[in-house]
Amino acid sequence: MRRRRVLAGGLALAVSACAGEPARTIRPPRPKATPGMVDEPALVGLNAVIDLHHANGVKSFAAARDGSGVLAVIHKASEGDWQDPRYEERRAAALDAGLLWGAYHFGTRQHPGRVQARMFLAAARPDPATLLVLDLEPNGRAPANSMRIEAAEEFVREIADTTGRLPLLYTPPAWADGEAMAGQSLGGAVEPGSILAACDLWLADYRFEPELPRAWGTKGWRLWQYAGDDAVVGGPFRDRTRAVRGVERGNRSVFAGSRDQLYGWWTGLPSRQGTTS
Repeated sequence: MRRRRVLAGGLALAVSACAGEPARTIRPPRPKATPGMVDEPALVGLNAVIDLHHANGVKSFAAARDGSGVLAVIHKASEGDWQDPRYEERRAAALDAGLLWGAYHFGTRQHPGRVQARMFLAAARPDPATLLVLDLEPNGRAPANSMRIEAAEEFVREIADTTGRLPLLYTPPAWADGEAMAGQSLGGAVEPGSILAACDLWLADYRFEPELPRAWGTKGWRLWQYAGDDAVVGGPFRDRTRAVRGVERGNRSVFAGSRDQLYGWWTGLPSRQGTTS
């Protein structure tokens, strides 16, 4: 996924994680992020998930597995009506290496959410073992083309209606809380009890201690993307923590749980039952 300076920052809030439970953050009112220097902070969770798009170089998924402990790959499948040209070949290579596979859609504003969901499913061609993700963040190259909250809700409903399960939702905390980023906003905060808040959270926060969006304040995150693919603006973690064998400029995420729990959760995301919108 494309990463921007707005995700980099300093120290925020304390994180706790229990095996098998989403990680939770104690969250007072949002502080201003200030630059901080921490030498080698301990990551909370299983550091085993990477995400990629066509511009990331891949030499060997087997090397990523054996040399960096990677267990799962989430790859871009689509953006608006565009399809990632490397998706299919990367999928085959990752599955050959025995890795879990996921697909994400970068949400935009030029098409209704329901239409984008259908295009995403056509591009991703998911099977029951494919993790599905909506990437809900500011559009750095074309800020006015950032997906709005109504379209995101439509997208999630269509995925749930078609597949019977909710997608994972990737988002930065400020964006999900309705704050302005890159001169744009989501058009409203994600509210607790909404269909977006019913999705498990993939938190994008490039600080040593991440902060939760308000809608997930009691639920916590499932994945935390702690480092982006750019050594300069991709977060404060050292390059050796970010690096992945066999992959150039990949983004790294931790899972809130153990290896066995990661495998069990990957295809067991919540159903739409119990959501209020």
